[in-house]
Amino acid sequence: MMIVTEEQKLQARAFYEEALEGLAESGAQFMMGGGFALYQYTGIERDMKDLDVFCKPSEYPRILKHFASKGFETELTDVRWLAKVFDGPHYIDIIFNTVNNICTVDDTWYEHATECAFGNITVKVLPAEELVWCKIYVQNRERFDGSDVNHILLKWGKKLDWKRLLFRMDPHWHLLLMQILSFQFVYPSEFHEIIPRWLFEELMERAREQYDLPSPTEKVCRGPIIDQTQYQVDIKEWNYKVCTIKTV
Repeated sequence: MMIVTEEQKLQARAFYEEALEGLAESGAQFMMGGGFALYQYTGIERDMKDLDVFCKPSEYPRILKHFASKGFETELTDVRWLAKVFDGPHYIDIIFNTVNNICTVDDTWYEHATECAFGNITVKVLPAEELVWCKIYVQNRERFDGSDVNHILLKWGKKLDWKRLLFRMDPHWHLLLMQILSFQFVYPSEFHEIIPRWLFEELMERAREQYDLPSPTEKVCRGPIIDQTQYQVDIKEWNYKVCTIKTV
C-alpha cells in the first residue's frame, strides 16, 4: 500500500480547490464522480491523485479550452469517452461516457445530481443511480468495482430510485441481478431491508424465463462489455461474435 504523506495530502487538496475553481470558471455544467461521489454516498474516504469529472459530450471542449488557456496540459484521450487535464502528478479525468460507450452523460444526470461542499465551493455530485450504473460494468481483471457498488447499496440503498436504476440497467439486467445476489451474500442481515422484493422477484423471473426461450442461433459473447481485454480470445480464436456496443 502506498503511504501518502501530509505534504502530499495538502498538495492534493490545493489541486482539488484550484481544479474546482477552474471548472466553475469555465462555465461548463459538470458533476463530480470518483472518490467525491463514493464519499458522498458511503462516507468512504480515499486518497486521490485525480478528480473524476462527468459532463455531457458537448461540455468537455469548453473545459479543455479553459484549462489550456490557464497553462495546463490538456489531452483528448479518447474522443468516445475521456479527456484529461494535467498538473504535475495530479490530473482531472473529464468523463462524458464510459469505456463501453453505454453510459452517455445527458441532461437527466444533472437533474438527479446531489450537492456537496468542498471548502467554499458547492458542486454537483453524480446521482447514486448513475454511479451504480457506471460502476456495475467495471469488472476487469485489473479493477473490479463490485465492492464499491455493494457499499453504495448498503449506505444509500433505502434512498435509491430503484425503478430508474432498473430502467438504466434494463438492456443488461443480468448484471443488476448478479450485483443484488452479491449484496445478498455479503450483507445477509441487510438484504431484506434494502433490496426491494418486487425488483428481486422480477429479475429472478426474467432469469427463469431464459429456459423457456430457444437457444440463440448466433454465438455471441457479451464479455467485452464488462472487460475489454480478457474476452478477446472468445472473439479472435473461438469465433464468438462481439455484442454490439453503442458508439457516439
